[in-house]
Parts: sequence; C-alpha cells; structure tokens
Amino acid sequence: MAVRLYNTLTRRVEELVPRDPGRVGVYCCGPTVYDVPHAGHARAALVPDLLVRRLRSLGLAVTYVRNITDVDDKILMRAKENGEPPLELSRRMTAVYQEQMRALGCLDPDVEPRVSEHLEPVYTLIRELLEANAAYFVERPDGTRDVYFSVRSFEGYGKLSRRNIDELVAGARVDRDEAKRDPLDFALWKGAKPDEWGWDGPFGRGRPGWHIECSAMSTTYLGHGFDVHAGGMDLIFPHHENEIAQSEAARPNAGPFARVWLHNGFVNVDKEKMSKSLGNFVTITDVLERNDPEAFRWFLLGAQYRGPIQFEVERLDDGRVVFPNIDEAERRVDHLYGVLERLEEIASREAPAASAPELEPMLAMAARAEEEVGRALDDDLNTPVALAALGEIARAGGELAELVHKRRKDERIQAAAPSAARRVLESLRRAASLLGVLVAAPGEYRERTRARRLRVRGLTKEAIDARVEERTAARKAKDFARGDQIRNELTALGVAVHDGPAGTTWSVLP
Repeated sequence: MAVRLYNTLTRRVEELVPRDPGRVGVYCCGPTVYDVPHAGHARAALVPDLLVRRLRSLGLAVTYVRNITDVDDKILMRAKENGEPPLELSRRMTAVYQEQMRALGCLDPDVEPRVSEHLEPVYTLIRELLEANAAYFVERPDGTRDVYFSVRSFEGYGKLSRRNIDELVAGARVDRDEAKRDPLDFALWKGAKPDEWGWDGPFGRGRPGWHIECSAMSTTYLGHGFDVHAGGMDLIFPHHENEIAQSEAARPNAGPFARVWLHNGFVNVDKEKMSKSLGNFVTITDVLERNDPEAFRWFLLGAQYRGPIQFEVERLDDGRVVFPNIDEAERRVDHLYGVLERLEEIASREAPAASAPELEPMLAMAARAEEEVGRALDDDLNTPVALAALGEIARAGGELAELVHKRRKDERIQAAAPSAARRVLESLRRAASLLGVLVAAPGEYRERTRARRLRVRGLTKEAIDARVEERTAARKAKDFARGDQIRNELTALGVAVHDGPAGTTWSVLP
C-alpha cells in the first residue's frame, strides 16, 4: 500500500516516498504554551497522530517529533502578569497540553523537544546564516543587539505560500522596524533589555526568534530534508515559509528542508477560525467537562483534515453550555461500544469449532470494511470515509449478534458464533486502532461516561436508582400511569429507561 498526501509545497496529492527506505521522519509544530490548549490545538495534534498510526501499521519505522515552544513573547508577557518565572509557566502549561493530548488518544511523540533545552542548535544555525551573509546584526540604541534574517537573500522565498515577495508587507509576527534592512526581515535572535528575561548567548543576552526554533529542533532529530512537516494552515505564512528560507539559506546545497508539508484546516466557531486572539476559543477542558474524549476525537475525525470543521456551541436556558455536534459524536461512540460489548460476550462463550453459512456475509462485510479503512487513510487521511467503513464493521457485528440472539436455539449457529464474533472483533479493533478510537473496555467506557453525564446534569446514581425502583413497584402494582409518568420524568432529565428480560436498566444520554 502507498500513502498519498496533499503536499502544500507542490499543491498536489502525491505518494509519500521516504527519504530512507523503511523509515519516516515526521515533525509537528507543537503549541506555544502560555495558556491551556483549545480545540484547534487538538486538531493540529490529531492529524500527524493519524499519519503516524497508519505508517506504523504498514511496518514503517517512524520517528515522530512534536516540539514545545516554551519561550516566546506571549509566554513572557503572561508570566509577568502572573508574577511567575516564564519557564515555570510553560512547564505547567506543557503538562496540561500533554495530559489532554493523551486523553484524546494522541500517541506521545518519540521526541518532544523544548526550545529552552535546544539553544545550542539555534546558535549553530544562526552562525551558519551569518557566515552565508543571509543574516545580519542590528545594534539598538538601548545597547541590545538583534540578529535578523535577510529575506531577499533567499531566492525561493514565497514558494510554500505562493506569495510574491514584492507584494508582501510586514505583518503576522513581522514587525515594522526602521532598523531592519527590509520590512519582511525577521528576527533570529532578540536582544533582551536589562529588565527583560533572557539567556547570555553568543549574540548577546536575549532569546531566539520564533521561526529559528523549529528549524533547529526538527533538523536536530530528523536531519535536513526529513519527510513530513505538519502544522496548522495558519502557520503556512509566515512561520513555515520562514523555516524553509532560513534552513535552506544556511545549507544551500542540501536540498529541500522538508519534503512534504501537511497542513490541517481550522476549527471554526460561528464560521470564524477559533483562536485566542479572537476570543472565540473553546478550551479542551471545556469540552472534556461535558463530553468523553473519544467523542471529541470522533467529532474531529468527521471532517477531512484539510477542510474546516464547524464547532457548535449552544447555551441552554439553565446556563449550561453544550456542544451539539460532539453530543452527536458521543451517541455514535456509545453505539459502537454497545456492539463491541455484545461481540465480546458472544466471543467469550465456549463452543466447539464450527461454521455456519448464515454468518459468512457478516464476516465478509467486516473484512471488506476493514480494508476500506486502510484505503481511506492512504488516500490523504480521508477520515470521513474511514469512519463510515468502521461503521460498516460495527453493522456487521450488530447483525451477527442479532442473528445469534434470534437463533439462540439453533445449536449449529451457537457453535459457530464465538469464532465468528472473534473475527469481527479483530477487524473492528484493528480498524479502530488506526483511528485511535474504541481504546477502552466497554464497561470502563460505560462507567466513565455515566459518571460524567450524571455530574453534568446534577444527578446521582442513587437518586436515579430510587426513581427506577419506584417505577418498578408501580408497574408491579399495575399502576402503569404512574410508571409512565416516572419514565417521562426521567426522560426529561436525560435518563433513558430500558426494560428487558433481565429487568430494568438505565443510561444517561450525552
């Protein structure tokens, strides 16, 4: 199988051909950790996670690097507001980011470099640019000294973003500054004033510029010319454009800095990009207070990574904030865990080896759908198609479980059922693992979602159990009107009552 990805650099979908056969290097621009992560950060981490999962499933050795920008002007500003050391703030926010990415099912990167721990590679790259006459010093009246990259020294500037250098103006983290040779030139090293935080480096006291950090850290672990560079679409210009310029200007004979550029689309709220600067962001903490992490992941998987995804926010009359499209995703995850649980129960039965022609269509459906999940991911990480195929495996499992239930007196079907259920289970789990979903045991998922939903609705298990017992007593007394009234009251609270041969059970809706 061949994985094909849309390369922003070439503007086409192309086969991923590793630089080193059998090995792939992936770098993802991680967060600037001055605050808790929002939903956009989750999507940016999810895309390379999907790619890494798929590549490893194909037997490729992947080195996945996701950086942490723990030194930045925003971090310095927030730390000053908080009255705490900048690196202490960034350590706290890094821990929150890492914990929440794991909760969302994102694999830990193989390497997670921090700027504060990689100053030497930054110094080396700046020296190379100075020696190549692609960078220059700016002496400030206050005695500080900066180092700037000369954009016009790099002939290929603009090739990623398709921008004409003569038409560009300073903006988006590019300050207007009379001391610069060109308004588009950007800082490689920012000198620190006496009252500002910084390091004593070879270019004076200060801190690295934003763009130089990623060039230095990515090549430290993956080398120049690595396979895939990932990040949000908002980073194409100026961040990734500047990464290319400084990396290739420093090593002009080494070829492209990165071979494939993978950019995810925005998470939108009210049709605008979610961002802290616009004040319309929803934090991951907000989402996980109400919804299960797997539901949030499912929601993000529901749109192909390059397109936008609309985040719905609704405020109820009682003041609660709900996310309708994530609630819908959670209902879908509930269903799949229900199928998983039914299959596990059938697969656990003891029975002699047997087969039944009636079960073969379900097995064939599951096998075909599992292959389709892989094909969809190979086609530029087409997660909507992959989710639909995963649903087909679940449908096969549901039909198998239903047939086994209906034919429970058919010894031939019952003998063949456990091995058939195991085969569908294996397909479901393999396909789900590529997408990072259905990772919990069904019982664990049921208990954690029930606890969260009860808390969100201000309910307790004991109170619901009491109402269900009251309903059972009413029904035994043939007071069906009272029983229906209690059911309706529970439904209004978001509690579904299920009557079955084994008695009455209940669940809380998303």
